[in-house]
Amino acid sequence: MAKRAAIIGGGVIGGGWAARFLLNGWDVRVFDPDPQAERKVGEVLTNARGALPMLYDCALPAEGKLSFHGSIAEAVEGADWIQESVSERLDLKHKVFAEIQAAAPGVPIGSSTSGFKPSELQQGAADPSTIMVTHPFNPVYLLPLIEVVPSEATAPAMVEAAKATLTEVGLYPLHVRKEIDAHIADRFLEAVWREALWLVKDGIATTEEIDNAIRYGFGLRWGQMGLFETYRVAGGEAGMRHFMAQFGPALSWPWTKLMDVPEFTPELVDLIADQSDAQSGHLSIRELERKRDRNLIAMMRALKQQGTSSGKLVGQHQRTLMHPPKDAQPMITQDRMVPVDWTDMNGHMNEGRYGQVFSDAAEGVMAFVGADEAYVSERQLSYFTVETTIKYLAETQAGEEIIVESRVTEGGGKKLRCFHEIKRKSDGEVMATCDQLMLHVSLETRRTCAPPEDVADKVAALAALHAEE
Repeated sequence: MAKRAAIIGGGVIGGGWAARFLLNGWDVRVFDPDPQAERKVGEVLTNARGALPMLYDCALPAEGKLSFHGSIAEAVEGADWIQESVSERLDLKHKVFAEIQAAAPGVPIGSSTSGFKPSELQQGAADPSTIMVTHPFNPVYLLPLIEVVPSEATAPAMVEAAKATLTEVGLYPLHVRKEIDAHIADRFLEAVWREALWLVKDGIATTEEIDNAIRYGFGLRWGQMGLFETYRVAGGEAGMRHFMAQFGPALSWPWTKLMDVPEFTPELVDLIADQSDAQSGHLSIRELERKRDRNLIAMMRALKQQGTSSGKLVGQHQRTLMHPPKDAQPMITQDRMVPVDWTDMNGHMNEGRYGQVFSDAAEGVMAFVGADEAYVSERQLSYFTVETTIKYLAETQAGEEIIVESRVTEGGGKKLRCFHEIKRKSDGEVMATCDQLMLHVSLETRRTCAPPEDVADKVAALAALHAEE
């Protein structure tokens, strides 16, 4: 039976939470009195369906069931997790928590608040031990950081359960050990935002120039290394101590207006809004969201390949989603979405990526017969591809869900021959085929050799199964 998440508040953040849980196989129940809630959540979910699966090299779990309810009590019925994402009004949040706890006592409640401390949220609560801050970042269905902030009244068991739940759906729970206004990340954002407002107000830079300073420079460094590790590198071989000694005195120079806030006059608002319109007003919000999502996917997939930062997290979550193929006729050795970074100038999957898909499919067959990563690293044996014949039969677009059906057509001696078919998951159309011949190799001598009996027997059995009509 699927786990159940209740989402209270179906705006941009609530919709992102709904999508994150739903696409990871949870049933999701939503309450939002807004008559447009179903449409708004539906639009967020449409973006998420075309984005989150692109991060992974395997299929996500079967999508859960989404339902909308007329009251908080109905929405939280049977919930394993409750996420509150209503407006940033403390009185409203207190009212919502009271209704939640009256209907679902003892269930963990996370709040998406970006500013309130958990002790403020818990004021007047029937059971403060279940309430904590779980502050996400937009889009919740792609960005993994969740600031988990308990108070002294929050039960430690609830905090650990929350961290386990968030990790299960591919998120990164950052446990903030002490309460502080705006938590951790938003304090950085606020500092940069203040400086940016002054730069625009004083006529030093436009909104586009400030965005360019971030996205062409330190934003890229921060995305894969963060702040302190970046500055450690800047210190050279002498490291952080040298960096601090060299640049620390600059902190007292009168550069920043960090503690001053420019007055939000109508003139300043018009100046910033007009510059923003000139910068990106030609794109709709939905177009900007898709652009943002695809950029994030490409960056996070690159980081996944390197096994670092948010990409490392995606890789760890992916390993919990992958399952070895079954000895069916044929075997399903790949089940995935084509990511945006696999397309060429014609807009479809390029030839090299077909080779990658078929290589991944072959590794699925190898793993089934026992020639897996441990086989390679511990026994120093493997199969090498020596010949492939690929036929391209139909275009494969980014965002399409595909499967690969594989059959062992020859499995005697040193040989392992497979025939793979890429099929569109929605209608079964064959999009490409590959005839692949592999030979068993000793990694110590880098020459062919007969496989050990345990692997040879499995290869032969699979070839016999796939020879049956």
